[in-house]
Amino acid sequence: MKYKVSIDVSVVFELLGSFMIYVTRKWTDNLDIGSQLIMDVDARLPHAARTELGKAYDLPFLDYDVLYALAILREGDPDIPSFIDWVENSKPDYLCSLAIPYMPAITEEYMTRIQKEYPPLLRLWYEHYFAGVESELKPLIYEDAQEKLLLLDKMEPEGLIEYATGGVILDDIPVDSVLLFPGVHFRPINTYCFYENVLLIQYPVDVPEENEDDPPVVLLRMTEALADPDRLRLLRFLAGEPKTVNEITTKLNKPYDEIMHHLLILRAAGLLRSHVNAGDQTEAFSFRPDGAAELQMFFESYIGIS
Repeated sequence: MKYKVSIDVSVVFELLGSFMIYVTRKWTDNLDIGSQLIMDVDARLPHAARTELGKAYDLPFLDYDVLYALAILREGDPDIPSFIDWVENSKPDYLCSLAIPYMPAITEEYMTRIQKEYPPLLRLWYEHYFAGVESELKPLIYEDAQEKLLLLDKMEPEGLIEYATGGVILDDIPVDSVLLFPGVHFRPINTYCFYENVLLIQYPVDVPEENEDDPPVVLLRMTEALADPDRLRLLRFLAGEPKTVNEITTKLNKPYDEIMHHLLILRAAGLLRSHVNAGDQTEAFSFRPDGAAELQMFFESYIGIS
C-alpha cells in the first residue's frame, strides 16, 4: 500500500518520550539510556517532585497516544512551556475537535482529565530534568530531521522509512500517511502510535561520542550482537522469508523470552528487519542485508581503512 511520508521534529516529542520512559519504567533493559536515566534522575529529584511524578505510573498508557497526538497538532513550533500552557488552557471541546481525526473515540471527559493531570507533571519534568538537556539534544534532532527532509524527494516511501528506522518494514498497514520524527531518549529502538489513517513512528538518533578515539555506539551494538553463537544461528535462520516470533520459537525449539531477548539485541544493532502488521498486531523479523554493509562501513571507518 502506498502512503505519504512526512517528517516532523520538535523538542515536545523528546520531552514526552523522556517523561514516558521515566514514569512508566518500560523498555529500560532495551534502551541505551534507560536504567541510567532513572537512577540519575531519582538521585537528584527533590522528594516532593519524585512523589508527584510517581503518580503517573498508574495512569492509562493510552494517555501517551493522546499526548503525542497533541504534539502533532501543536501550533507552529512552540517552546515546551508554551506547549504545556496550550494543552492546559485550551477548551476541551477544541482539543477534542483537533484530535478526533486521529482518535475518533476521544471524548471531552477524557481530554479534560489529560488537561488536568499532565501539564503539572510535564512542568515538573521539564524543570527538574529536561531543561538541563534540551540545548544539547535539540540540535541533534533538528539536524537529523533536516537530512531526512532532503531525502523525501529522493527515496521511495518504503525505502526512507527503512533507512530512518534502521529496518522497519510496513506490511499491509491500513494508513494513508506515515509521520516520522527523530528522538534521542528512545535510542536504539523505534516506537509507534497507530492512529486513524496515520502511523506515527519515532526513530532513534545516536549521540556523537565525546571522545573520537572511542568506538561508535553503533559499531559496539553490532559487534556485541554478533558475539553470541546463538544470535549468529538466529541470523542465519532469518536470512530467508520473514518469520514471526512463534514460528522462530517452534522451529528452533527455544523459549519465547530467550528468542525475544536475542531478537531485540539484533534488531537494535540494525541487523534485522522488523515487519510491522497492524492487522493482527504481529511482528515478523528477517535478516537486514544493509546491516552487514553498515557493519563493514563502521568497522573500516573506525579502524582507519581507506
